[in-house]
Amino acid sequence: MKINVIKQPGGVLIPASDLEFEKLNKFKTGHTYQIEIKNSRNSAFHGKVFAFFTYCFSFWESENKYQCEQGQFDVFRNQMTVLAGYYDSFYKLDGSVRIEAKSLAFSSMTQEDFEKLYSALIQVAMQKIFIGSDDEVYNKLVGFF
Repeated sequence: MKINVIKQPGGVLIPASDLEFEKLNKFKTGHTYQIEIKNSRNSAFHGKVFAFFTYCFSFWESENKYQCEQGQFDVFRNQMTVLAGYYDSFYKLDGSVRIEAKSLAFSSMTQEDFEKLYSALIQVAMQKIFIGSDDEVYNKLVGFF
């Protein structure tokens, strides 16, 4: 069972929400339990990164007058992630290399690495998507920083 907790002064861990409290109440008082602690990612920041992807994609799509299909956003997001330097390389049987974007899933990356990725994505966007844009576009873009 996974339970999200918040560390309080004195080393006390408390449930992060009422739902977490209900989960914790399933354990018997006085018994010993072994726990594994992982620092969870900031879900609001995760949402901000995906809002940034969406903004970049919408701008790119409209500037190039593309009418993209449903799956194009995922391709775009993966390409930006690769350009930001977050990818894995796989050698194929014919000797060529396949590049695959790293997963952005909560379990795949620490919060610190995710923040570094975000900074790299901003650089990619400035160099590849928003180059030569007007002040209005840049002002909206700055809102993501």
